[in-house]
Amino acid sequence: MGLFADYLALTVGAVLPVLNPVGSSLIFLGMVGTAPRKVFSMLARRIAIATFLFLVATDVAGAAVLRAFGISLPVVQLGGGIVIAAMGWELLNKKDVQGEQNASPHLADLNALRGMIFYPFTFPITAGPGVMVVMLTLSAHAQKEVLPDMLFAQLGVLAAMVLLSLTVFVFYAYAPVITARISVSTAHGILRVVSFILFCIGVQIAWNGLSTLMAAEHFVRR
Repeated sequence: MGLFADYLALTVGAVLPVLNPVGSSLIFLGMVGTAPRKVFSMLARRIAIATFLFLVATDVAGAAVLRAFGISLPVVQLGGGIVIAAMGWELLNKKDVQGEQNASPHLADLNALRGMIFYPFTFPITAGPGVMVVMLTLSAHAQKEVLPDMLFAQLGVLAAMVLLSLTVFVFYAYAPVITARISVSTAHGILRVVSFILFCIGVQIAWNGLSTLMAAEHFVRR
């Protein structure tokens, strides 16, 4: 049970700062705009489930898929960072959404939001390339030579995924409540700041991948 607790704490501690449900929920709120709370709850539930499945898939098959296509982690960082930076840039330039929170969106808008469950709500806004890299590292770390040890380690990682997904659900479902006492202008200002941070995170992730590739190329030439 010691390995279970260790990997539970290790996975939550490593993934939660990168997952950043607080900042991601503000991005999510800005993209959804005006909608009833039940819409936010529905979207939050589906995004939380998609996030859990994404984490499990990355843990189980992520490394094998990357090897099959010959993709390295620095390339994942570079490509994913560019995607995140583009999302942040788009949100920075998005027009402010006015209106009451209880306004009902049209059916076409709801269908459009449902179509955004995986991309971009789950990937890359909630679980981006940074989360992928951390999960791939944890997956490799949890591969133990002794079967019972590996089983307890993987169970700890799995339990952490459940907790992380529940955290995403809470922050996304209650994003309008969290910002209810904030004025519209202040909320838009916060969204702009978070969008800029998202842009910078994307640039940083891309730079980490690019610098690693450049260092590897320099080493090969030497």
